[in-house]
Amino acid sequence: MNGAEIMKNAMDEFKEIQEYMASAREENATKTYALLKDKYLLLKALLTSLGVNLTDIDKIKE
Repeated sequence: MNGAEIMKNAMDEFKEIQEYMASAREENATKTYALLKDKYLLLKALLTSLGVNLTDIDKIKE
């Protein structure tokens, strides 16, 4: 897998995790939200290290 494929996969997962986090927040599913937040932070760190500007795509902002 090349860098572009890794970046695309990570961005797709980042978008999906944010959607799950928003849903968990609305349902007040605190434990689920906390578990999702762990993956969110890992993906955010990966994308940042790959040089992706998260300003426009980070809806959670944590």
